[in-house]
Amino acid sequence: MKILNIAVGIIRNPLNQIFITRRAADAHMANKLEFPGGKIEAGETPEQALVRELQEEVGITPSDATLFEKLEYQFPDRHITLWFWLVESWEGEPWGKEGQPGSWMALAALDVGQFPPANAPVIEKLKQQYPAS
Repeated sequence: MKILNIAVGIIRNPLNQIFITRRAADAHMANKLEFPGGKIEAGETPEQALVRELQEEVGITPSDATLFEKLEYQFPDRHITLWFWLVESWEGEPWGKEGQPGSWMALAALDVGQFPPANAPVIEKLKQQYPAS
C-alpha cells in the first residue's frame, strides 16, 4: 500500500478563476483535471513542497499561501493525505511547464466529475466560500 502526502495549490485570481491542469494519460487518475501540486518529499514541510511543486509544474512562486483544507483519501492501492493551499498572490504567470495543458476556469464552472474524487469536497467548499458574483 502506497502512502502519499501531496501538496496542492488552488491558484485563484481576482476574477474568481482557478488555474487548472490536466493529468497525464499515463498517470494515476489519467486525464482528470487537477489543481497543480505533487508529493511532499522527505524533510519538506507541506508549504515548502507547495512552493517547489508550483515552480516545477506551472512556473510560479507563491508569495502567499493559506492552508484551505487537509483531507485523507483511501484508494484501493494507496492512501493519500492532501494539503490544499489557497494561493492568491504569486510571481510569474502560470502555464503548463511540464507540457501538461493548463488554463484558467471560472470557479463556478469547476465540475467535480472531471477531477479525482478526493477533490470533490474541496471544490464544494470553494464554491460555498467564493460564490459567483
